Amino acid sequence: MKKILFGITSLTIGGAERVLVDLVNKLANDYDITVFTIYDGGELKKELDDKIKIISMYNKPYKEYSKLKHMLISFKLLFSSKAPEGYDVNVAFLEGPITRLFAKNSRAKKIAWIHTDLSKFFSKGLKDKIKYSFDKKLYKKYDKIVFVSEDIKNKFNEKYGNDFEEVVIRNYIDYKKIIEKSKEQIELPYQEKDINLVSVARLADPKAIDRFINVHAKLEQDGIHSKVYIVGDGPLRYSLQKQIDKLGETENFYLLGEKTNPYPYIKEADYFCLLSYYEGYGMVIEEAKILNKKIIITDIPAKESIDHYDKAVVLENTENGIYQGLKKILSKEIQKDDNDLIKNEINNKTYEDIIDKIKSII
Repeated sequence: MKKILFGITSLTIGGAERVLVDLVNKLANDYDITVFTIYDGGELKKELDDKIKIISMYNKPYKEYSKLKHMLISFKLLFSSKAPEGYDVNVAFLEGPITRLFAKNSRAKKIAWIHTDLSKFFSKGLKDKIKYSFDKKLYKKYDKIVFVSEDIKNKFNEKYGNDFEEVVIRNYIDYKKIIEKSKEQIELPYQEKDINLVSVARLADPKAIDRFINVHAKLEQDGIHSKVYIVGDGPLRYSLQKQIDKLGETENFYLLGEKTNPYPYIKEADYFCLLSYYEGYGMVIEEAKILNKKIIITDIPAKESIDHYDKAVVLENTENGIYQGLKKILSKEIQKDDNDLIKNEINNKTYEDIIDKIKSII
């Protein structure tokens, strides 16, 4: 049985992390799989199939190390640390440290997975210029680079050139698990009389939650009422809550924090919103589609995900564009969906095709 090593920074809650867990669980009957993490712990670790082995470079979660220790770890990952040997295929499933680490292994077949527009992570500073030059050489050591969307591949080629073996493969999702988890009976904050909007997002700059708060406050001032619930956590939580309080949105705009099961929140909302400044590929969009939700998204590359999905609206990616779009949507009388789920046989074919593509490159 072929031995595969999948690498990722950690198994904390995140889009790529969820995809990895679903993917390796699906492949566990066909391959001898080990998941390698830089940092141990993470809420998703317990969701791995018993057949999957897991090893970690450091035995504590990322947040338990000091800034100095993080700097030392980054230095070691860049120059001295190596991925474990003895595997037929090494899959670096996330950009950054794990990709740099796995590039040093000369024996195994090497595959890199790219989930985002890497050009967004480089400034004009000396540190980022060095990192960019270093990474360009490292990617050439990979036998195959997998992109989760055409736009992300194009952005990569603009930055690094196209002298690579490339393939676009959409993220695999265990849609049956999402459907089942969406049925979990939990106490939701939604009120039937309200129009309930939900988003699942890390509270970080690219997700544009600050802009969403501004728009929603203006809508409320104009007498167009709805309630917004954000599932997720991140470095901006404190500042975003201050903004909510300052604009008088405390009873209308809620930061719910991180949830291990966000799917009941998505399923029972009237609309799922992804109003980011930028999003290369929105895993949560695929999940919202599986739950047959009406979707509101800004004009970002992630809108690839809603091609041929007739329950989505694309808004101009500006504060005024979002305001005008939501004003039009929320002013209409809302008819509650019965939340019939997308037919399982359609999802099954879509996701089995993804698995076949992945097996072909492994």
